Amino acid sequence: MDLSGLRLTFNDDFETGVLDDRNWVDHYLPQWTSPDRSAARYRVDADGLTLLIEADQPAWRREDGGMRVSNLQTGSRSGPVGSRDGQHRHTDGLAVRTAVPERRLWTPRRGAVEVTAAASPDSCCMLGIWLVGFEDRPDQSGEVCIAELFGNLRAPRRSTVRAGVKAHHDPRLATDMVDTELPIDTVELHSYAARWDADGIRIFVDDQLLRELPQAVDYPMQLMLDLFEFRPSEEVDAAEYPKTARIRSVRGYEPDNNLG
Repeated sequence: MDLSGLRLTFNDDFETGVLDDRNWVDHYLPQWTSPDRSAARYRVDADGLTLLIEADQPAWRREDGGMRVSNLQTGSRSGPVGSRDGQHRHTDGLAVRTAVPERRLWTPRRGAVEVTAAASPDSCCMLGIWLVGFEDRPDQSGEVCIAELFGNLRAPRRSTVRAGVKAHHDPRLATDMVDTELPIDTVELHSYAARWDADGIRIFVDDQLLRELPQAVDYPMQLMLDLFEFRPSEEVDAAEYPKTARIRSVRGYEPDNNLG
């Protein structure tokens, strides 16, 4: 990935043994649920950050069945309880349950990001690497899906990477998502990256161009790293846990001229 014209503004190798709260909000879209349900489970050690789904972890929202998630994100905000003013309104009927203070930890308008990660092999799990609109305004809600890595779409020498753009509530964007089969095993460490600017969006895997999209987002974006488990209910077999995905490093870049 060409990084010319950019400077490093976000760098986390998770080497301190603790999560840096100057970089991360360790909840998944906390405004739409309660803190006990949005809180991420993880460990930080010599291997980096490991996102966990544990046997006793509650579903993110009861309305979504057994879906559980551990997520880190680089920003958060919401309106008052009861309002519909919140980030990433990805499904109908969402209303704020927990008022969330505004936190802008890394929210560039343009730039690049590279995440080195190993996904879960579990057939019920997905590792997501997304940029989503910080949503200063409701229409600034597009998503750059750098990678969605499903445990049921991988094998030792061939895996599927889902990537593209989701419009959500941004009328300037058109949803364009594609599954691409690559000669990699996503449970091993690989780099997933994107560069976005006024000319469009480019998505890379292991420094090779995967997709180029002639669509542009020109508003603050936040990074989200999330391990999902999709189950039909909250009933679990404790012997199957924890489910894991590993984040080895994250690098973020912004334009040199500070106009991004």
